Amino acid sequence: MKKPLPVLYSLRNCPYAMRARLAIFASEQTVCLREVLLSQKPAQMLTASPKGTVPVLVLQNGEVLEQSRDIMQWAFTQSDPNNYLLHQPLANGKQNEAATLQQLMTQFDSEFIPRLEHYRSAKRYRDPKLLQHRTECEIYLQKLESRLTQHDLLFGEQACLADLAIMPFIRQFARVERQWYLQSPYPEVRRWLDGYLQSVMFSKVMTQYPVWKEGENETLFNTA
Repeated sequence: MKKPLPVLYSLRNCPYAMRARLAIFASEQTVCLREVLLSQKPAQMLTASPKGTVPVLVLQNGEVLEQSRDIMQWAFTQSDPNNYLLHQPLANGKQNEAATLQQLMTQFDSEFIPRLEHYRSAKRYRDPKLLQHRTECEIYLQKLESRLTQHDLLFGEQACLADLAIMPFIRQFARVERQWYLQSPYPEVRRWLDGYLQSVMFSKVMTQYPVWKEGENETLFNTA
């Protein structure tokens, strides 16, 4: 009998679910992917995680991971051949930067994402404070631009956990005022984001799957 696979409840365009799928793909894990509609949340998902948001990963032992960063960490703990966690010395000779990586992600999660939500809301509802909210977001884009001016990716020439965790939210930012973004003073951020959006990995991660229904065949994600 085959060993059961972890089950990932996901939503294609949710940036939190996106970052979980990116990590699962990059770490070469295979899971059963259940695409959901938040207006019709499956009972199994709510039983596993009453919070009712995605992503949710149910492991074979019954453990439930409800936060996207926990899912990312789990994925690379299983397999990290390309050093996404920066546990190995970097090619540029810098010391282990795993702690700095976590700090950057925490800063973006706790500071940038709430400001991004204000910015998106201001655009949607034609709030006169749109410029103020965009300017508050730009503080964090400037941090990325500074890093990406020094090297191709956030922590050097190889991708790491922070690239995957932050990218879906920069994608959201870029879509709020598209024309402004394309002319904004962040050419390296645009290069970095475009590199991901045009990658095979992103194409695979953003595959459109049918909404999961109980009793139907499972969708295997990241099979070879």
